[in-house]
Amino acid sequence: MDSPDLYDDEEYAMSDSIDNAIIMHRDAHFGGSFDVMIDYYEKEGKGVCPEFELSRIRELALTEAKTNNNIAGILLSGPEAERVKKAKDAYKSLRDLYDKPLKSKNFLRLIADLILSEEEDPKNEIDAIVAEKGLIVPFLIDVLRSDDYHSTLFPGYGCAPVLAARCLGLIGDKRAMISLFEAIGESDFFDEDDLLLALKSIGEPAKKFLLKVLHARPLNFDNERAAIALVSFSDDPEVTEACFQMLLNKDVWKDVQLTTHLILACEGLKDEELRKKFTDLSEDPAFPKLLLQDIKLITKTWK
Repeated sequence: MDSPDLYDDEEYAMSDSIDNAIIMHRDAHFGGSFDVMIDYYEKEGKGVCPEFELSRIRELALTEAKTNNNIAGILLSGPEAERVKKAKDAYKSLRDLYDKPLKSKNFLRLIADLILSEEEDPKNEIDAIVAEKGLIVPFLIDVLRSDDYHSTLFPGYGCAPVLAARCLGLIGDKRAMISLFEAIGESDFFDEDDLLLALKSIGEPAKKFLLKVLHARPLNFDNERAAIALVSFSDDPEVTEACFQMLLNKDVWKDVQLTTHLILACEGLKDEELRKKFTDLSEDPAFPKLLLQDIKLITKTWK
């Protein structure tokens, strides 16, 4: 049956991108089998996409069975099919690592264990990686920086960079701080708490780097990234006072997002005189009205 017939059947019409995403997900992770995918979704496995309704997956499976056609060949565009192939090739590359006898420590095998784990919190795999300390850091950075592994279509269901960041934080190697910093704000699927915790774990080198970026000019997204990360250091007087001094610059107020994170970083202010100056910002008519509530929320925590 060709694609027009498939779309003309009102009962089984497939007309939006979610259907294509479901089929790509099926082919990449479940060997092209709707039965395997449905079983996985019924058991609510780690890689379940919340956008995919189980009822719709079953409808697509029924459509495929009735048409006796692999609907991937009908619905997927050339670029979509290429993306699926790339994801399947990534699976093959990881699984090939297990075909050879393990004669010595294989960092790539440890990385594959982490990516392929079906555990939400793969503690054993993380512990094995952290035990290698600095030697495995470059491999973790590669995963963190990989555009492919941020995709839910690829092995790890988009979680691999988060897990890599967690490992990097536990290792605390300063070589990772620039890659961790550059990942802030770069993915809808990324849990930034792991990035921020990892940067905090690196300690003094990360703090100095972030303060330098925060004060760089001209202002751009890197300043905002630095402010976001420095909120995690708000128990450090050097950080809170640096953020407060920058907050006094009225040119900074033009960037509402940057200003918001500077305000949050000021929660750790201890000096009463600085706290008063911070509170007085809400009286300045030029201060962004949208952020007055943020000022008040911080001052309430000091009472």
